[in-house]
This record gives sequence, structure tokens and C-alpha cells, in this order.
Amino acid sequence: MSTTHQVSGVPFPLTTPQDNDWHVAPETGTVRVTAAPRSDIFIDPGADPALATGKALNAVTLLGDAPAGDFQFRARVSVDFQATFDAGVLLLWFDERHWAKLCFEYSPDGEAMVVSVVNREVADDANGFVVEGDAVWLRVSRIGGAFAYHASLDGESWRLIRYFALDAPGRPLRVGLEAQAPTGEGCAVTFERIAFTADRLAELRDGS
Repeated sequence: MSTTHQVSGVPFPLTTPQDNDWHVAPETGTVRVTAAPRSDIFIDPGADPALATGKALNAVTLLGDAPAGDFQFRARVSVDFQATFDAGVLLLWFDERHWAKLCFEYSPDGEAMVVSVVNREVADDANGFVVEGDAVWLRVSRIGGAFAYHASLDGESWRLIRYFALDAPGRPLRVGLEAQAPTGEGCAVTFERIAFTADRLAELRDGS
């Protein structure tokens, strides 16, 4: 049974198919969730498509229908890292074969990192930068027919992580939050100062 939440700072409802996993504080708009054990959204580009391996689409999500036009969607994400690839995520979703995520993730080297993944039938996987600490700002922007991923240590100066196109004709875009623990027993993720605005990002690389 799905559950719908109204999150302060987001002008449309967000829905989860996983009942009671997401906790929203109405007074602050802070969202908390615990990732399910061995959960992920990933389709391994190196896996044999004839075998039922290399594909996981079982992470907890909280998504809403994005309005038409340009937008910016951001949040401060903190993760109680426990195991490799634990992550808090901003997620773009068209369908199971067309999606993209911007992650604050725990690397195999034991470092907190900004990571991005774009899935067009199968996924890729690209590392951004290492973060000292357990929190970072993430931002997703739609600019015309393209998307931009940025990350920030202070919520003011933004570093470009990725600029890309993604579409699935006939499928509406959903945008929101995700939490994952692909190799472990779960991790606590907090999303704070969440904001969605219908503002066009003017520059990709000037830190704004």
C-alpha cells in the first residue's frame, strides 16, 4: 500500500510504495528513512542479460510527478554509513530502464563520496569527489531538455558533477529521494532543507 507525504519546500506530493518507511517532520520538512538491507537501484552494464543477475530495483523511494519546465531540486543529505555503497540519493525516474541518481555514497575505500549514475537500459557509474564528514548538499536541475547534477559542501558554492540528457517518450518524469544499502544491513539517511523551485539554472560551471 502506497503512502503520500507533503514535504515542506516541495510543491507537489511525494509517494512511496513502501508503507511507513519514510518519516517526515511537518514543522521542519526534514525527511528520515532507513535503507532496507541489501537494497539498491542499479542495472550492472557488465552483467549477462540472459541471467537474472546484476539488477536491483528494490531501494526505498519517495517520488512525485515533476512539473513541466525547468527546475532545481536540492537537499542536505547525511548518511550513517555502515557498509560499502550505503547512500542517500536524489533520484530522477521515468521507468525501470530510464532513471538517474545523484548519491552521497560510502566507497569501497571507506570514503564518503559524491557519485552519479545514469541508466539508459543499463547503468553507468561515475565518481565525483570525496567528502570529509557525513553530510553534503546535492542538487538536481532540469535545463530545457537536459539535466545537471551539482554538489556542495556549504549549500552556497556548487561543483558540477554531471551534465546529461535522459528521456523516455511517453513516460512522465518523477523526482525525489532514495536510500540504499546494497551490501549491508541498512543505514539511516536524513534529508534536510529540501527545496524545489521552478528556476532555470543560469550557469553550469560558475559555482552558482
